[in-house]
Amino acid sequence: MFGERYFALRERLCGVISGIHALALDTHTDITGQLPDDAGSDLYQPFVLAACGETNSGKSTLFNGLAGQEICKANVLPETRVVGIYQHGATRRDIERDPLLVEKQIPIDFLRDFHLIDTPGTNSKIEGHEEVTLPLLPSADLIFVVFPISNPWGAATWNFVSRIPAEAFEKVVYIIQQCDQRGPKDIHVTLGHMKDLSLKRTGMVPRMFAVSAKSALDSKQLEEGLALFKASGIEPLENFISEEICYSRQRRERLDTWRYRSSLALREIEDRIEEQTRILNDQGHFIDSIEQEIEGIREQFVIRLPQHLSGVAEVFQIAAVGVSKVLSRRLGALRSIVRLFTNGKASQDMETLFAKRLEESVRSVAEDDGTEVLRACCVHWEDLRERVRETMHVELGDSAELEETLSAPRKHFVNRLQTAARSGIGSLKVRTQLEKDLRRREVALKSFTFTTLLFLTIAGTLGACGLQLIAVIISCIAGIFLTLGIVAAWLTRKSIRADFQDRLLDTCDAFASTLRADYEEALRLVFQEYTECLDGVRKHLIAEKQAVEPRLTRWKELFLTLKAIEQDI
Repeated sequence: MFGERYFALRERLCGVISGIHALALDTHTDITGQLPDDAGSDLYQPFVLAACGETNSGKSTLFNGLAGQEICKANVLPETRVVGIYQHGATRRDIERDPLLVEKQIPIDFLRDFHLIDTPGTNSKIEGHEEVTLPLLPSADLIFVVFPISNPWGAATWNFVSRIPAEAFEKVVYIIQQCDQRGPKDIHVTLGHMKDLSLKRTGMVPRMFAVSAKSALDSKQLEEGLALFKASGIEPLENFISEEICYSRQRRERLDTWRYRSSLALREIEDRIEEQTRILNDQGHFIDSIEQEIEGIREQFVIRLPQHLSGVAEVFQIAAVGVSKVLSRRLGALRSIVRLFTNGKASQDMETLFAKRLEESVRSVAEDDGTEVLRACCVHWEDLRERVRETMHVELGDSAELEETLSAPRKHFVNRLQTAARSGIGSLKVRTQLEKDLRRREVALKSFTFTTLLFLTIAGTLGACGLQLIAVIISCIAGIFLTLGIVAAWLTRKSIRADFQDRLLDTCDAFASTLRADYEEALRLVFQEYTECLDGVRKHLIAEKQAVEPRLTRWKELFLTLKAIEQDI
């Protein structure tokens, strides 16, 4: 197909223009000033070829030979009775523009790029066709004046040539048709005479080609028609058409104009991509700053932790004193004697009581802290929502959604501190020494009680035997042992209570230190969950960054293709 290189170059440029429009749409870049949406329609403006000559000179056959298929009807009898403009159409139809002018739409691909103007014979008896034909010629890219090899001197054709407008004559090409009917020498002589005649009639000698369009058509419809194609003489004409109109200065300038405008549009898109990249980088820094803000809020709670721990220490001391008082009551004389026979578990009861009171106090502190942390997050979130909307155009959920999201971490925060308090009490081993002290006390009290009961038994036996005096003395001794036991119970009660309370108070700092690590970890988990509430914003940013990379790749491909097109132009 002649002009194939031009059409391929045009397709590449139109493909680039289409790619630029698609990329502009993806990047939200306005390029209508540089590259309008209808840019391709200008590049796809078809070439116009017109054919004039005597009846049966081979005008229609010439067009068919160039197209490689029958577009215009050709016959030994005159077929062309009106001026026909052949164009591409989805369906075959004729549109009458004038009684002597018909627009013929045919679904043939050749007509997408070439519009054909086929005219009646210059010697036709149809009146008025020249008045229709001559105004159309200036718009044609090439005007084929067709002469039959049998009679290239027809006066009607030469008269028509002399009436062609001056601005259109530079597009005229003389075609000697049906050259297969003459030998090379005859053709050469004929061409020479036509040059002389043209010089005399018009003062100029256009390009001339001797062809057999019928042979060209046959060769293009045969699988092995190369030899026939060469013999038809159509190849030099097709090369001329390719160079003269497809690669004409006007067409090259048009290609270069749209190539240049495409480069301007690409520059706009490049600036837009760079701006988007900068905005995304700024948004990334914005998210980093938000995470630092959240970390700063967490640090504020950590910084004031010693104040909370001092409060916990105070709670610990109050609980220690309270449990010590309960222990003191449990170590009363009567209860101590009862416990000698019931084997009570005072140390375990004291540890359980102490743990319960301390857990309740720590849980109360944790509940207050959890509420305060949640309130601080909600206040920060409300301010953050507006900033994210302005900076990233992303909508965050409201505070109610945040509270629902952080309710589980808050509950975990409270439970963790309560568990830490229980574990911390267990690690203090508050009942170990208490059990030892109580065991020694019970041993002592059992000794006094056994001795007292022994002497009372002896005194009772002696009294029953009539030895009243001895019975009274032994009873007095029993009373002495009972008094000593009571005194011992009172003294050991006071000592054990004091020692127990001192030991609890001594472990206060160790308990607070144990609680500190768990407090910080529980606090970290709450703020970690709060930070994860920004996952939607991060995913939006990641998606935007991932979208920029292929856009930049597409831009580079379009740029390189455009550079290659510039070299070809």
